[in-house]
Amino acid sequence: MEVKEINTGIKGHGEETVTEELTAAKIGSGLLRVYGTPALAALIENTALNSISEFLNDGQGTVGTKLDISHLSATPVGMKVSCDTVLTEVDRRRLVFSAEVFDEAGKIAEGTHERFIVDNKSFEEKAYTKAGKTG
Repeated sequence: MEVKEINTGIKGHGEETVTEELTAAKIGSGLLRVYGTPALAALIENTALNSISEFLNDGQGTVGTKLDISHLSATPVGMKVSCDTVLTEVDRRRLVFSAEVFDEAGKIAEGTHERFIVDNKSFEEKAYTKAGKTG
């Protein structure tokens, strides 16, 4: 699989407002009506994904393979959260990002996220083969 040259330093930015659907109570990761860690993780992944999409060849995508985050502070429903990522390491198809997430009161999370560049079609076909199905 041919991969374009991707250099470190690529930055991403994502935002969302905490809704009931993004709370730990609704997602099932806790009992409280505060921004759930799975929603926070998805924001980090989506921000990293979007930051490098334009650098991929047609038919390629990335998949998340590792996430190491510290969720430092709770965010209530109605508050806006923003995520900033920076591509810090490139090893052929392996991409590593640093991430920081803030709400309107300050930093709420930090960590690293790893993604791998894949050929979308063959990756999905391989996954469905496990279940004896085709995509």
